[in-house]
Amino acid sequence: MKKIAIFASGSGSNAQNIIEYFAQKPVAQVELILTNRSDAYVLNRAESFNIPAYIFTRDELYNSTLILQLLAKHNIDLIVLAGFLWLVPDNLLKTYPNRIVNIHPALLPQYGGKGMYGARVHEAVIANQEKFSGITIHYINERYDEGDAIFQAKCEVMPNDTPDSLAERVHALEYEHFPRVIDEILASY
Repeated sequence: MKKIAIFASGSGSNAQNIIEYFAQKPVAQVELILTNRSDAYVLNRAESFNIPAYIFTRDELYNSTLILQLLAKHNIDLIVLAGFLWLVPDNLLKTYPNRIVNIHPALLPQYGGKGMYGARVHEAVIANQEKFSGITIHYINERYDEGDAIFQAKCEVMPNDTPDSLAERVHALEYEHFPRVIDEILASY
């Protein structure tokens, strides 16, 4: 069985969706949740599913091998970023080449990069009167949102959209596609 580690900084709704998806498919399981925020709701989700969770500091991520050791201890095959906002350090990129995926709430390469996440993305899409938005699932590299795209899905931007209403449709795409694409990636290993 393949093992997944999820890095998240917030509520963890995508993390829960992935956990529930693989609970029904015994090809993989979420083995570990990692977060950089002690108040992240993803910790409650991890606890409710009896998944080990670890809160780490910036120093532990960037200046130590602690995270690599945790991943190795849990025999992680794939790292999934689900609302994780820090740049992944080189030691993780080198240890897990093409085995770290992220989901971004826009059609990259537009509306990506440092500081472009959540409502900021939806506000920019609406302000620029885009006709479509969506999601991009991609491998990560040393730059924000510039790794190779794996999958994209789009939704229409409505004339009366607010960032919240657009976010609802984008989240629906995330929930529909992210676990399935992770499953397909794992099947290729």
